[in-house]
Amino acid sequence: MLRRQFVTAAAASVVVPAPSIARAQQWPTRQVKVVIPYPPGGPTDISTRIVLEKVGHLLGQPILFDNKGGASGMIGAEYAKTQPADGYTFLANTIAMMAITRHLQTIPFDPDKDFLTVARMATSWGAMAVHPSVPAQNVAEFVAYVKANPGKVNWGSSGLGTITQLYGEMLNLEAGIKMVHVPYKGSAQATQDLLSGQVQVQFDSTVLPHILAGRLRGLAMLSDTRWPHKPEIPTLKETGYGKQGGDSWFGILAPAGMPAPIVTRMSQAIDEALKSPDVVDKLDKGGLKATYLDPAAMRAQIDTESRYFADIIKRGHVTLN
Repeated sequence: MLRRQFVTAAAASVVVPAPSIARAQQWPTRQVKVVIPYPPGGPTDISTRIVLEKVGHLLGQPILFDNKGGASGMIGAEYAKTQPADGYTFLANTIAMMAITRHLQTIPFDPDKDFLTVARMATSWGAMAVHPSVPAQNVAEFVAYVKANPGKVNWGSSGLGTITQLYGEMLNLEAGIKMVHVPYKGSAQATQDLLSGQVQVQFDSTVLPHILAGRLRGLAMLSDTRWPHKPEIPTLKETGYGKQGGDSWFGILAPAGMPAPIVTRMSQAIDEALKSPDVVDKLDKGGLKATYLDPAAMRAQIDTESRYFADIIKRGHVTLN
């Protein structure tokens, strides 16, 4: 009797792992796919490949990168939303996909319900740069110059509804000025016209090499920290504007329903990868910096920035037409 009671008690004390936890402990057992919803060669593609290749080594499984570009990331996002939430499909994403486009047009997914946040990986360096003909050495002088010349200062963006437009709209609203928006089909074209003086200011990452070369004057960095390659340029926040954030960042999402332990393990692997000197160096050469956020912090940032950009879009009367 005593022996039977002991065996029964011992069996009862064995904790059987929950199915999701057991799967997470074994995960991954095969190749993991990351959907990149933009064409190869852009900042989303570059940052995702740099970081997730390292993650694959850490997890012991190769990463398959699947570029599904088109419709400002919507095609890839819609595809990823329909994939099994089993830990073998993730989605690369951007600030535009999660906090901007949703306020400008109907999109085929719900940023708050269809995906789980996994990690923010990196942030793109960007700057507010002016043509040398603009008689302003800092943001305060630029604001004063625009106020003295309303409607005569043009800023070039990479297109309607992009973050490069919203930075200009934000400065218009916060500083009470009237710059004229000139949308282009890409940042490179806008930068070329800035170099030739067709437009006077641009808010973008494509201006950085020209600032270093002295062809453009950098007035502020569009980030939380100063750029190590030009530390004398203040951040826009330090000049009194853009205090709500809005850095152009890149992250990873998972289809809703993915077991929390798998999401946590992937997030931790990304965090570890971003601490690797070779990953940091590769990101820097691509104009990026490692800026990890865990799932909860990433979700909080998306919520804050979504409200922030919704307000700019509404007050600035921003449309895609």
